[in-house]
Amino acid sequence: MRLSTITNISVDGVMQGLGAPDEDRGGGFERGGWALPFFPETEAFLDQVYQRADAFLFGRRTYEIFAGSWGTVADPSISPIAAALHARPKYVASSTLPDPRWAGTTVLSGDVAAAIRELKAKPGGELQVHGSGDLVRWLWDNRLVDEITLITYPVVVGQGTRLFPVTGPDTALDLVDARASNGVTIQVYRPAGRPRYATATTASHDELLTRLHTTRDP
Repeated sequence: MRLSTITNISVDGVMQGLGAPDEDRGGGFERGGWALPFFPETEAFLDQVYQRADAFLFGRRTYEIFAGSWGTVADPSISPIAAALHARPKYVASSTLPDPRWAGTTVLSGDVAAAIRELKAKPGGELQVHGSGDLVRWLWDNRLVDEITLITYPVVVGQGTRLFPVTGPDTALDLVDARASNGVTIQVYRPAGRPRYATATTASHDELLTRLHTTRDP
């Protein structure tokens, strides 16, 4: 299975507290619910994304949010997302979750990287990670991500946890799909090794300015 991360972010890269206002107030975050007004634009896309998953992988915090909401739906058939989450295996990377109550959940502890590699080696299409910021950053650090989907909302939140930290591994990305609807953009990328960087011999500062102005001139 390929490991795919699906992340809802603001233009300034915030992924914290996108749903309910009190969903995640960690670190004094007070601007929750910034993505909810745009969900009608993303609902159909997310329905399709969840339905194509073969399994789900969560960090503990996101798992508990999902278990407390989607996991309590009495009739999962009313929603494609609920149906997928209830029917597919769920894995949680955690050393502190002793007894998950959501049926179909397996806790990954110990050598989590090895456990995830075993999951990826299984036949199937897609192991999906939704939310789970700490886990996503760890997966990137360990080069375990095969595909990243960014759903970007036209808002600058101005505070909160960003998807990527200030420092971390550098990665080139290939854009494999892109679409937009009423200000919400969706980009799908695949890692493509290390980025290429300009060097002193590539072009001088004056040459780069000349090229820039030439490109802009009519």
